[in-house]
Amino acid sequence: MSAALVIAQSGGFVRERGGDASCVANDGFCPTWIADNLDRYWTPLLEHLYLVVVSVGIGFAIAFSLGLLAHRQRWLIAPLTGVTSALYTIPSIAMFFLLQPLLGRGNAPAIVGLAIYTQVIIFRNVITGLANVPGEMVDAASGMGMTKNQRLFRVEVPLAVPEILAGLRIAVATTVGLAAFAAFAGAGGLGQKLIVASLITFKSNVVVAGGMVTLLAAALDLAVLGFQRLLTPWRRAVAA
Repeated sequence: MSAALVIAQSGGFVRERGGDASCVANDGFCPTWIADNLDRYWTPLLEHLYLVVVSVGIGFAIAFSLGLLAHRQRWLIAPLTGVTSALYTIPSIAMFFLLQPLLGRGNAPAIVGLAIYTQVIIFRNVITGLANVPGEMVDAASGMGMTKNQRLFRVEVPLAVPEILAGLRIAVATTVGLAAFAAFAGAGGLGQKLIVASLITFKSNVVVAGGMVTLLAAALDLAVLGFQRLLTPWRRAVAA
């Protein structure tokens, strides 16, 4: 659908919300239109943030638990890696459509689908981080009389935090992008503006929505990085 047709069908959209009508009609980059219509994107941005935070939170809780279990029961690593990798290969749009008969339309299929995509990334980093803990540290903890659970949560997990949160950062960035396709599940978010909105061919709309997705990914990455620094004060001390 052309921008000019959108203007005609919207009953004077540009005149109502401001902007350069000729720029919009010619499908150009229109700073005035962006300034006049920026408020239309705040609600989709918050919806997008909600989808990302909730799905990554749920996905991290599941993948971290599976990682701890597989660390204890090493034979589980291969099958769990295989299952999570297989699920990750399912195209996102297909995943959202497959979940709709079970969960309906809306946030539920979007959150479940996005949480599924985080599994392989976080699970692998949890396993790798725990496996890379120096053996002498574990032996020293055993020599101090620590139980298996105490060694795991007081020694191994803290030392594995950098690699675990590195996986979380990748999962967050990936989920921000995939959440755009959650619009096909009726979940809203910036995907409504970027992919399935009536102004899909309008350059200014794509620039604003795409720019917000990029900035959201960067902001959440910095937030996770800051959280990692709080959890690993010894790394700052070593660097100093």
